Amino acid sequence: MFTISSDSSQLDIALIHRYLAEESYWARGIPLETVQRAIANSLCFGAYTPEGQQAGFARVVTDKATFAWLCDVFVLPEFRGQGLSKQLMQEVWGHPDVQGLRRQLLATLDAHGLYRQFGFRELEAPERYLEIRRSNPYGAPTAN
Repeated sequence: MFTISSDSSQLDIALIHRYLAEESYWARGIPLETVQRAIANSLCFGAYTPEGQQAGFARVVTDKATFAWLCDVFVLPEFRGQGLSKQLMQEVWGHPDVQGLRRQLLATLDAHGLYRQFGFRELEAPERYLEIRRSNPYGAPTAN
């Protein structure tokens, strides 16, 4: 059984950075300093094996009153298929700091089925949303 903690002092920053910079499609090439700053300014969750090895991660950018953006979610390949992503999402959305919010957002390329289980749907009014998007801000070769 995995444990989930929102204690950022337990996070394996090197592992998180390595996954985001080398394996993710959304943050390839991200500098370590950027990951450290993002973690320091977000509500973060680590998923751990009984031996204490970090197996997954999720980060929530939130004002803890009206809005939350879920990002940087991953489960390491060797721990997939064991229900960890669902366990991680239950802990994230059950956390007291993200209750009663007006809006929760995320972006995903391939995990729509997971997030739909937690109430996420397509934008009701996408014409109201605008973005500034830098597709390759870290200058790394892109996977997608």
